[in-house]
Amino acid sequence: MKLDSYWTDSAPAFQPAAAELPATADVAIVGAGFTGLAAARDLARQGAKVVVLEACDRVAKEASGRNGGHVNNGLAVDYVAAAEQHGVERARSWYHEFDAAVDSVARLVQEEQIDCDFQRNGKLKLATKPVHYEALARSCERMAREVDPDVELVTPERIRSEVDSDRFVGGLLQKKSAQMHMGRFAAGLAAAAERKGAQIHLSTPVQSMQRQGRTHAHVLHTPRGSVRAKQVLLATGATLHGGYGSFGWLRRRIVGIGSFIIVTEPLGAERVAALLAGRRTYVTVANIHHYFRVTPDHRLVFGGRARFAISSPTSDQKSGEILRAGLAEIFPQLGQVRIDYCWGGLVDMSQDRLPHAGERDGLYYSMGYSGHGTQMSVHMGERMAAAMSGNEAANPWRERPWPAIPGHLGPPWFLPAVGLYFRLKDKLA
Repeated sequence: MKLDSYWTDSAPAFQPAAAELPATADVAIVGAGFTGLAAARDLARQGAKVVVLEACDRVAKEASGRNGGHVNNGLAVDYVAAAEQHGVERARSWYHEFDAAVDSVARLVQEEQIDCDFQRNGKLKLATKPVHYEALARSCERMAREVDPDVELVTPERIRSEVDSDRFVGGLLQKKSAQMHMGRFAAGLAAAAERKGAQIHLSTPVQSMQRQGRTHAHVLHTPRGSVRAKQVLLATGATLHGGYGSFGWLRRRIVGIGSFIIVTEPLGAERVAALLAGRRTYVTVANIHHYFRVTPDHRLVFGGRARFAISSPTSDQKSGEILRAGLAEIFPQLGQVRIDYCWGGLVDMSQDRLPHAGERDGLYYSMGYSGHGTQMSVHMGERMAAAMSGNEAANPWRERPWPAIPGHLGPPWFLPAVGLYFRLKDKLA
């Protein structure tokens, strides 16, 4: 079993053409995940001199390449709860922004002809208890009326035809959702940004950053030299490598929560077709939930919170054993299959589980995707490129308040207690 992401291990590594770090740039982008690469592509094709600084040795090595491979529409919070708390108009606009995010990925894949197995097969949210199904039925009725006429309830009588498991009592199908191979998409997006003129520099962590001079340009210091840039976009998610992570305003508002994934050996086309006939993305209704899908080579990707812990080789292996048990519980027929991959990553969670993007002290940022980042990161990379070019209204999250998380000053010391709380909620539901 490899303690590595299937997406990066099964995709060609992007090799940047740039060698020398430029002394100046119009825009410096910190982070070569989907947000940074999408922003770099759009800014460069507008004529800006763009440099992307990535701490890791390949693009999308953190959250963008360590997720479950879902490109889902729908909010990370319940639509009905969002509508009740914030009003129907605002909840509807947020929901449609996630629809637009999936469309952004689809358009970019088409425009750049990226071979990443992009498929729009929908997302099926699965209920394991009658009370969960009843809640999904209420959500379906209201969503169909207010925001998504294509949403569909999968009844208890039909659910077994969708998922070959006796664990589920129904589901909610959101048809706009998609999936893709994250590693191949990342390589294709990086190549597209480079073709437009962006420079991408790997193994180049930003160690510190200063604002200088009358023009308030930013000087970013790396082990390979310094870059002076008119504008900076922080596109790091929860990783916050290097000295710029001391930008405490962001650190107090983002919590990095571990999410863990295992991938089976190839199961074969016939076995997969019997298991998950629609080849959708799947997520269970729970606070400590599971999510899964199949790959182009007929493996099952199976993930979940598993443990409220940070990813590391030891932590990933422990979490992998928990996920293996969860897989066998949902699909007993796969209880003895070989597990070929196991890895973990950080979800950049905001307190309200919604994205936050804007500008502060001359630095632009976009993060807090809260487990729905593969589509929103691409979308927000493009939106932030427009905002940084003068169209502030292009940022759909620009005027939302973002208070600090009480007691959160750095490492999330409170995660074990949060995990216990959510497990208790799931048990009592």
